[in-house]
Amino acid sequence: MRQLKLISGPVAAFAALGLVACGGSTGGTSDAAPASSSAAQQSTSGYDTIVSEDGAISFPADYKTWAHMGSWAVVNEGGEGNGMHNVFTTPDVIEAFKATGKFPDGAVLVKEVLASEGTELTTGSANWATDPQVWFVMVKDTQGRFEGNGLWGNGWGWALFNADAPTVQVASDFNNDCLGCHVPAQDTDWIYTYAYPALKAS
Repeated sequence: MRQLKLISGPVAAFAALGLVACGGSTGGTSDAAPASSSAAQQSTSGYDTIVSEDGAISFPADYKTWAHMGSWAVVNEGGEGNGMHNVFTTPDVIEAFKATGKFPDGAVLVKEVLASEGTELTTGSANWATDPQVWFVMVKDTQGRFEGNGLWGNGWGWALFNADAPTVQVASDFNNDCLGCHVPAQDTDWIYTYAYPALKAS
């Protein structure tokens, strides 16, 4: 059995977040009716629940009760697996995006990066997720609330949490720590929206 290693560093781990990567309410699933176009444009409560007055983003510990947007299996340039990347948001954000084609103000996206192991089976090369490594959190900001804050820009707040201390946000500047891996998605609000079937109108 071989252990697949994660690429180290925040930029490498951010590579597949079409985070990236969210929702109005961060308190679990919602059974509200699908949002209309006008409702979808209203501010959601991401700021009230995980963002402080000075723009500090805290870790949304209940993210696994949200909707699963999609997953990535990432391979680095050397052909090594870079773990399993799962992206979550709240159901109201998905409905808002389907109604308008945009992420609503206050939407929260969470990408968890899990290490992986692999082996050769009769069906071929197989890999599976193991322990958490890092989490990336993005909060949509259509109003430019935190000008001058190095973790807010390009319409989003950006945050990074390591598995050994998930309550401590460790990114310092989104341009250096986060943005590089999102450049290919800049025309779709810095999110790889094509990779998430949940965002497509039914």
